[in-house]
Amino acid sequence: SQWSLSQEWLQNLQQLVDEQLSLGHLQPSSSPWNTPVFCIPKKSGKWRLLHDLRAVNAVIEPMHVLQPGLPSPVIIPLEWPLIDIDLKDCIFAIPLHPDDAPHLPSFYKVLPICHTRFAFSVPTLNHAESMKRFHWTVLPHGMCNSPTICQRVVNLTLQPVCCQFPDETIYHYMDDILLAAKEHSVLCSIQVAVIQAVQAAGLIVAPKKVQQQALWHYLGRKITQQTFYPQPLKFCVKDNSTLNDLQKLLGSLNWLRPILGLSTEPLHPLFDLLRGNPDL
Repeated sequence: SQWSLSQEWLQNLQQLVDEQLSLGHLQPSSSPWNTPVFCIPKKSGKWRLLHDLRAVNAVIEPMHVLQPGLPSPVIIPLEWPLIDIDLKDCIFAIPLHPDDAPHLPSFYKVLPICHTRFAFSVPTLNHAESMKRFHWTVLPHGMCNSPTICQRVVNLTLQPVCCQFPDETIYHYMDDILLAAKEHSVLCSIQVAVIQAVQAAGLIVAPKKVQQQALWHYLGRKITQQTFYPQPLKFCVKDNSTLNDLQKLLGSLNWLRPILGLSTEPLHPLFDLLRGNPDL
């Protein structure tokens, strides 16, 4: 059932829902599914929409992890020029229920996920009117398989480009794509091919985040023409930590883990804490 929200939370939630409706990410629904939705303030002063999909995830068969680790730039030859491309809202750019969208690229047919499962209702202040129900038309954040599906779609999108340039480097992880080539002219050709492939798949490049000159920021690392090193990380552990504090800590540890060559096993007790108390 939907949690009670204060007037401020309700107003911001409605604004966020209206934004997603205008983008085509949501549509009105009569789905029998209904899971809680809420929002939280960000440091920037804006608000973030959150959909609690734990009940839905419990009845979804998890997909296998496609990339068990982060690609390392260590094997890229020295002095090779690089370009780093970031995809904007990659998960939200991937539509659900492809049978209702015949214009989509054929590889979206690998995503037969019914969008009506991902429904929620927006309450009104003082129950002044009936709640409005919506469902996502794109991959929702919080769905257990969204990251794996995102990786799969980006991989399928880039495969033709990788075949076209077999001797060059094209790394990708989630929404981050790193390109490297011996000659700058070849690198520019790869960039054009990648952008064309990405746009044909309905994905969007974030222009302001395209990095073409050193210093490159890539998956928690800083890369120069001759070396790379981890970006500075700050660990803040409080006596009375909140769930959000724990999420930030685990996020930092996950960035550091592949650099130190650690497995996820030592972190399992901390990840278990994120589940909370099921009796509450």
